Amino acid sequence: MNIYNNRNKVLLIYTGGTIGMVQDESGALQPFAMERIYDALPLLQRTNYTIDSCQLDKIIDSSNMTPEFWVDIASIIEKNYDDYDGFLVLHGTDTMAYTASALSFMFKNLSKPIVLTGSQLPLGMLRSDGRENIICALEIASAQQVLIPEVTIFFENKLYRGNRSTKVSAENFNAFESYNYPSLAKAGIKISYRTHLFQPKPTGKLVVRKKFDRRIAVLKLFPGITPAVVRAIVETPDLQGLVIETFGSGNAPTESWFIEALEEALNRGIIVLNVTQCKAGAVQMRQYQASCDMDRIGVIGGSDITIEAAVTKMMYLLGNFPDDKKKIRDRLCKNLRGEITQEIVEEYDEF
Repeated sequence: MNIYNNRNKVLLIYTGGTIGMVQDESGALQPFAMERIYDALPLLQRTNYTIDSCQLDKIIDSSNMTPEFWVDIASIIEKNYDDYDGFLVLHGTDTMAYTASALSFMFKNLSKPIVLTGSQLPLGMLRSDGRENIICALEIASAQQVLIPEVTIFFENKLYRGNRSTKVSAENFNAFESYNYPSLAKAGIKISYRTHLFQPKPTGKLVVRKKFDRRIAVLKLFPGITPAVVRAIVETPDLQGLVIETFGSGNAPTESWFIEALEEALNRGIIVLNVTQCKAGAVQMRQYQASCDMDRIGVIGGSDITIEAAVTKMMYLLGNFPDDKKKIRDRLCKNLRGEITQEIVEEYDEF
């Protein structure tokens, strides 16, 4: 009799980053082979689930993350989807929120947990936060009683919706936050889940869309920004989408040169999305005069979406609906995967 027949299985996918570093005999840090995860973390031998591991063909610092790597991660999960109960992605912290957001849009009808985690200190260092992050994330990804049908980030002691998360610290262990949506779970003596906050469990067949269009730009406003800087960005050759990081609830300069530059971009078919620079709160077009002109010319309000989700959502929609700008505009301001605070509208379910 095989006592492991009923054990849940988790596939661990290593992409690179701080967490996968251990010290060799000389004390130097180097990546370790993920198939030796039980050697690095002997406590995992006592768990009631099975862990298999793999890694990207090219291990990277997360600062080098690109849409091509998002596709690689998604392809691994898609290929192994039926064989595992959950997936854990070990990822560098710098762009983890971008990857989590991108994966959330790629997977339609996701019914299994995809958890991303990493660490601020390498796994091979004495005070590493990586051990606790991996152990808790694995428990969440393999949970038999609680199903989390979405892409999440576990860090320090909290589980966040991936496309609501942002990195807020380069040196503290609590490096991530979700300002506009509560955490989905908290790890203490036990892991407490807020199941009422989860995405609804889907009934359809899994669909994975892997197209992204990189031809976007981000324009962050600041007091004193010049016409030359704005035009250098909005007149980028072949630009298809522009995300503007505005002030407060979506406000921007009302000077004619600024509005004219945006209007010219819109007339060339560039889609413009307005998101706030504030970590918490939302864009509310026309709340102040400073956003009325942008609303009038057709700039889209991004509600309370994070910059990470805005960038990846724009790339995703441009990649999958390249010939339908109206469809892209409609979906940018709709809630697709829980990325903005808005009731999910039935007509958008298939996207």
